[in-house]
Amino acid sequence: MLLDVDGVLNPTGHPPTLDFRRYQCTVDGHAYTVHLNPRHGPRLLELALRTGAELVWATTWEEHANEWIAPRLGLPRLPVVALGRDRSSEHGEMFKTRYVADHVGRRPFVWFDDQVYQEDDDYLRAHQGLTDFLLVHVPAARGLTSEHLARASEWLTLTGFSQGS
Repeated sequence: MLLDVDGVLNPTGHPPTLDFRRYQCTVDGHAYTVHLNPRHGPRLLELALRTGAELVWATTWEEHANEWIAPRLGLPRLPVVALGRDRSSEHGEMFKTRYVADHVGRRPFVWFDDQVYQEDDDYLRAHQGLTDFLLVHVPAARGLTSEHLARASEWLTLTGFSQGS
């Protein structure tokens, strides 16, 4: 299960519920304000444990997510999709998409991101030959919800992923 930070775990604008806590982070000399819901960590961990999925950062925060985001959500240190310097798009897909494809190889995956759209699905299917994945578009203003987690859980269960395939 691939996780973005901004727009997914850190909604844009005002946090949608009182469950979110405000934090000040300094990354590479730049100060950021993030709003995080500490309930997200246990819920993601439970889903990963129940389905046998691995949690992975797929965010421009890269390793900084392990330093600043993971501890505030109660997550362990997670693997990180290495995002190269090339931020271009070949076919309208988000720049992260090809790096995600390189990271997952042929493994099935769920990707929570506020910037995944049909172009990303098309790119993964046509240009990477991948078919066993679920892109979960998370509206940035609201962030990750129970509905997004339920959708991922259902997909993982229906594909047989939770039985170890």
